[in-house]
Amino acid sequence: MCYGISICFPTLQISKDEKFIFCTCGTRVNVLQIVTGKIVHSIEQDDQEDITSFALSLDDEILVTASKALLLKQWDWKQAQCTRSWRAIHNVPIASMTFDPTSTLLATGGCDGTIKLWDVVKQYCTHNLKGSSGVVHLVEFHPDISLLQLFSSASDCGIRMWDLRSSQCLCVLQSHYSPVTSLAFTSDGASMVSSGRDKICTVWDLKSRTTRRTVPVYEAVESVVLLPEDEDFSEIGVKTKEIHFITAGSKGVLRVWDASSARCVFAQTLPSAPPAGGSEEGGEEYGDPRSLTYCLPLPSSLRLVTVTAEHNILLYQLPSFTTQQQFVGFNDEVLDVKFLGKGDTHIVVATNSSQLKVFELATSSCKILYGHTDTVLSLDVFKKGSLFVSCAKDKSVRVWRQDPDSGQVCCVAQGCSHGNAVGSITCSRMKESFVVSGSQDCTIKVWDLPETIPETDGDMFQLNARVTEKAHDKDVNSVAVSPNDKLLVSGSQDRLAKLWSLGAPGADLALLGVFRGHRRGVWCVQFSPMDQVLASSSADGSVKLWSLQDFSCLKTFEGHDASVLKLIFVSRGTQLLTSGSDGLVKLWTIKTNECVKTLDAHQDKVWGLHATRKDDRVVTASADSNITVWTDVTEVEQAEEQAKQEDQILKKQELSNLLHEKKFLKALGLAISLDQPHTVLKVIKAIRQGEDGAKQLEKTVLKLRQDQKESMLRYCAVWNTNARSCLDAQAVIQVMLTHLSPEELLQYQGARAHLEGLIPYTERHMQRIGRLLQASMFLDYMWQKMRVTGAPASMDSQDEEMDTASLQVPHSLFMIDKRPGEGGDGTREQGDGEERWNEGEVEEDGGLEEDTNCPANMEDDDDEVSITRKASVRGQREENGQNGKENGNHRSGSEESSGEEDQGDQTG
Repeated sequence: MCYGISICFPTLQISKDEKFIFCTCGTRVNVLQIVTGKIVHSIEQDDQEDITSFALSLDDEILVTASKALLLKQWDWKQAQCTRSWRAIHNVPIASMTFDPTSTLLATGGCDGTIKLWDVVKQYCTHNLKGSSGVVHLVEFHPDISLLQLFSSASDCGIRMWDLRSSQCLCVLQSHYSPVTSLAFTSDGASMVSSGRDKICTVWDLKSRTTRRTVPVYEAVESVVLLPEDEDFSEIGVKTKEIHFITAGSKGVLRVWDASSARCVFAQTLPSAPPAGGSEEGGEEYGDPRSLTYCLPLPSSLRLVTVTAEHNILLYQLPSFTTQQQFVGFNDEVLDVKFLGKGDTHIVVATNSSQLKVFELATSSCKILYGHTDTVLSLDVFKKGSLFVSCAKDKSVRVWRQDPDSGQVCCVAQGCSHGNAVGSITCSRMKESFVVSGSQDCTIKVWDLPETIPETDGDMFQLNARVTEKAHDKDVNSVAVSPNDKLLVSGSQDRLAKLWSLGAPGADLALLGVFRGHRRGVWCVQFSPMDQVLASSSADGSVKLWSLQDFSCLKTFEGHDASVLKLIFVSRGTQLLTSGSDGLVKLWTIKTNECVKTLDAHQDKVWGLHATRKDDRVVTASADSNITVWTDVTEVEQAEEQAKQEDQILKKQELSNLLHEKKFLKALGLAISLDQPHTVLKVIKAIRQGEDGAKQLEKTVLKLRQDQKESMLRYCAVWNTNARSCLDAQAVIQVMLTHLSPEELLQYQGARAHLEGLIPYTERHMQRIGRLLQASMFLDYMWQKMRVTGAPASMDSQDEEMDTASLQVPHSLFMIDKRPGEGGDGTREQGDGEERWNEGEVEEDGGLEEDTNCPANMEDDDDEVSITRKASVRGQREENGQNGKENGNHRSGSEESSGEEDQGDQTG
């Protein structure tokens, strides 16, 4: 949350339902919600030119802005959208504009002395009124639209009445000797009240166009508002039905005047404030920061809105004129900020001014505290949260009390004895017993508080310094009290931090030790709430942790690129939070010396840094005028992560159940909702592996919603890059391309990119499958042509023989049987459809060319082995013959012819 973002108020308007305030701020118009105090819309110019004027129609439908770029823009402010823009015919920027009661005509007054009227419905310029001299800073329609009259005022101090039927100036009402600032019409339209900076208000009779009464108000008046005639304002001295009006001007006081008697019947009472500097006249007009620059009525709720010279908006309730709400538009440079209140419901802010501002965090409503006469530099809050202290350049120290029920704040004590500006202040931690201040006069002072602190500012207590100590050689930048109220530490521009003993009440300060190590001035010092250590930050960009026992440096934290201005301990002393001139706020873990978080929300020096007593929120304030409240979301994030994990587990279990029950559509939808492509792939594989997988996949994919199909297409583009999942991706893509038209597919988000990404990987997969197919065909070919002859390893290679007839049998496998005696008769019976082997084969083998080197006995052995092998082969063929009978006769004709040739040779 941010508070006090620059909200300038040169002009201001209220919506008809009185819920929103419209105000300009540079290049944008901010829409402020009155109830919450938050900006709900920010309407910004595209040309980045400052807005010179704007107007809101009476029906709250149209907002028109004018910028220095000489453009008029029409906005739908509820949507923050520009609906129309056109060039203004003015040659110079527009200074004022207003709508008529019907919200159809728009009048614009330029710095060139011309007035132009626009029909915003038909979108054309209807009138061009000339005759004014100088800047036309005020235009107003007569409330009776049937008269078609327009009133304007320019630098010539006159009020011109224009007849829109003839585009002529009917008359010039002369009464003021300075620019006219506002006009207010009675309900019947017969009279008008004008105000000016010449310290008078004039009541006009519009029928006779003459002056009825001139009322001296003795201040420069910026706005005048008529009191409603049908309300009872006897409480503020209104006893007649004559015209009564409210003035807002340089004195900052709202006053009610009786037009008939020219008397002030009521004057608002303001809290005491220091007198403004300068001459009496100049002080009235320009010196008082509370001088009023704008005033508007809220007739429905009987309230009044005013704008001060410091850009503060105040809402008053009539007829009591009590302050209902206050919004701060501009904070300037924020120097310090602290949480305030029993439940840390408020913050107190020290800006580059003599006033303190107390914000209510829930509504952004603000109370301004007057007391100091120069810039407030530092703040601190007592433990209970209702009492706080401040110090300023006016060499004074003040104690303030907030009423826990009403929220009202008043100054209850003050002390003035420093010789120079007081730059730092701190208070006791255990009881509301004393205050310690450090000044640019190099001294530290201890101020004792009374046992009974006054409740109101009427009994303000004067503080007296109990102890004054010349502590450093240069400015004292920071002071801090230990949690037990026994120790005090001070940090100075002389690069030193010193530890002091506060001792018993009434005792002097005693120096215990000096902490040396920083290369530049020390900006801030703080005690740890748990351990016997303290931390210091310096302009050298470092933060050091010191031991209170031996004054040695325990740790050094480096990470800021510039001066470290403030530091605090958080998380029960286990972490440090620091802010610097680089606009960064850093969170450090002391145990590991690690910066675990960097918060970047400011554009300038972060002077203010404070945490709540529960350490659940932190507030930062910067020289960029922004105040930011940070919330610790560690526990929330952990709870969300745990809930997310539990939800994931439940969904995975539900997904498993759906797959088991074969509810593929629900399973696929659940997997897509989890946004886990791997889980979706598992579901796809489960669908394809089931019975009739292709049809089931097609049925499931086509029943998905469009957004789910978009996710499937995105997943397929990823799956297709992997050879293991490409088949599943191609199956899903086939379903989509088969049943969805190209036009429908292209409507899917990112469909074109996904489809283009599918093409190269699909081509690569096709090439891979082609190579695999070729390799498998070659293997089949080799299997068809190759004959494998095997033998046990124990057999001698010379004993192995190959049957030449087997080369003609493509599917036979020959085995050598070492067992003798089987098939000794040398014959095999001929089976159905099989070849018959007999002893002629042995004779054929014996008839081969003999080796002369082979002895006779080896020949006999070979014959025996050959016969044994033939018997083994014969038994194997009988088994193959039985299998052949079951599978049918599949021998080739070549085998049969080979058998016939063998038999013919044997017979021959």
